[in-house]
Amino acid sequence: MKSTGMIRPVDKMGRVVIPKELRAQLKVENNRDCFEIFADGDKIILKKYQPTCVFCDSNGESIKYCGYNVCKECIEKMKNME
Repeated sequence: MKSTGMIRPVDKMGRVVIPKELRAQLKVENNRDCFEIFADGDKIILKKYQPTCVFCDSNGESIKYCGYNVCKECIEKMKNME
């Protein structure tokens, strides 16, 4: 895990602001994207929630590959790329 050097306070409501630079790097759009929240010992891990296919943005039947959702149509297209 790489440190960004950024520190943000927790407000009275328990909220933390994710810096604009990190939102841009992860292509997080305000009022559109969500995060999955994980706990690992003393760490809180936020992961951009991506329920749709990472390639075509469809939300049809998909599988997880290396942490990303990929629909069956895109898998077939990749198989035929040879």
